[in-house]
Amino acid sequence: MKTLTIKLTAPLQSYGNEASFERRTSWQAPSKSAVIGMIAAALGMRRNDKRICELNNLAFAVRIDQRGKIMTDFHTVEWKKEKRKLTYRDYYQDAVYVAAVGSEDKHLIDRIQYALRHPRFQIYLGRRACPPAGVLQIKCYENMNPVEALKRLPWQAETWHQKKHSKDKEYTANIIADANLLPDANFTQTQKDRVVSFSPKNRHFGFRLTAKKRIHLRNPYYTGSDKKEPDIMDHL
Repeated sequence: MKTLTIKLTAPLQSYGNEASFERRTSWQAPSKSAVIGMIAAALGMRRNDKRICELNNLAFAVRIDQRGKIMTDFHTVEWKKEKRKLTYRDYYQDAVYVAAVGSEDKHLIDRIQYALRHPRFQIYLGRRACPPAGVLQIKCYENMNPVEALKRLPWQAETWHQKKHSKDKEYTANIIADANLLPDANFTQTQKDRVVSFSPKNRHFGFRLTAKKRIHLRNPYYTGSDKKEPDIMDHL
C-alpha cells in the first residue's frame, strides 16, 4: 500500500458533525468525508460527480498533533421574511492535524498527490471559511498503511507549541483510523462520515467504523528539565 500524509493547519478549522439548524458543532479531528471533499476538489470533481464515492475506498487515518481551542461564532439568519435567528458555529483555533490516505492503487495516490499540490478548485479545511495556512505539506510512504505512516512521521505541532512542552520528553498523540487498520483496538465506534452525496440538494452521509490508538512522539525541544526543581526548604 502507498500512503500520503497531509499536514492540516490553519488559524481556523471546522469539521461539521451531526448538527441542527441553529447549532453547528465540529468533530475533534478531520472527518474522512472532509478529507475526501478536499481531495475531490483538488482533482476537479464537482459536488454531484459520482466518482467521489469511489474515494471512500481509500484507507484513512488522522493524528491529532496539536489540540486547538474551540471558538464559537454566530450568524444572524433571516429564515423567513422578517423572522431572524441566531445560529452558532464552532471552530478549532490553531489546531494541527495530520491526515493519511492510502491505497493499493499507486497511480491513484500519485494523482492525489499531484492534485493537492496543483488543485483545480479551492480546498478548505472543513468549512469554506477555513482555507489552509499556505501550501500543504505532503509526504509519501511506500509499503505502509496510514497508521504505519503516522507512527513513522515526527511530531508536526508548531514550534512554539513543542517548546511550550519542553519538559515533556514525549507527546501522546491520538490516532483515529478505519477500524480495519487497528485490528487490536479495545473498542470501535461508528462515525457518520462516509460520503454518499455532496450534492447541495441531497447531501447525505453513511456510517464508518473507526478505532483509536495512542502513540508517543519524541519532542525535539525536550530540555531534560523534567526533574523536580530544588526547593530552598530542603536546605533548612
